[in-house]
Amino acid sequence: MDLFEDVPGDDLSAEAPDAAPTAEGLIRRAIDTVNAAKAMPLSASVLVSREELVEVLSAALDRLPGELREARWLLREKEEFLADRAREAEALLADVRAQAEHMVSRSEVVRQANLVAQRILDDANDEARRLRHEAEDYCDQKLAGMEIVLDRITRTVRAGREKLQATAPPPVVEVKPAEEGDEPGFFDQDLA
Repeated sequence: MDLFEDVPGDDLSAEAPDAAPTAEGLIRRAIDTVNAAKAMPLSASVLVSREELVEVLSAALDRLPGELREARWLLREKEEFLADRAREAEALLADVRAQAEHMVSRSEVVRQANLVAQRILDDANDEARRLRHEAEDYCDQKLAGMEIVLDRITRTVRAGREKLQATAPPPVVEVKPAEEGDEPGFFDQDLA
């Protein structure tokens, strides 16, 4: 199995029905809850179950460290793989050098061994470079996905705050009590 092939459940947008939702899935669920909430009469505010929304956002926060831990594990695995490859290449190069010293009289054999060792070392360096780029691309994709989600949340919060600031309270109408000497009352009974 290739270390960097697609792992089931790695897709940011699709979730298996029986698998635990990803952090992004939970954040999307919170956004959907807010968007689907009933509007308060005569207000731009909505009525949302605090307990439900806090539960969803807490679960999303709990999932984020797991995804970050997976990315760290992947980077650690890459570093270990590169170190193993470098050790193998060094050991192989040392073996080739030792064999070449024993066969000094045969210059063609020494030359061939050096070529093979250099080719193996070049292949290991190319593989290491490829794996490093794949790991960096994977991490960049995960971080870009998180950035998009966080940007959406920021815009939603900003829009909500702007709506709250834009709604002014209704003007207060002051009613004066009638004083003696004012005009007669409005009702017929007052005129009699």
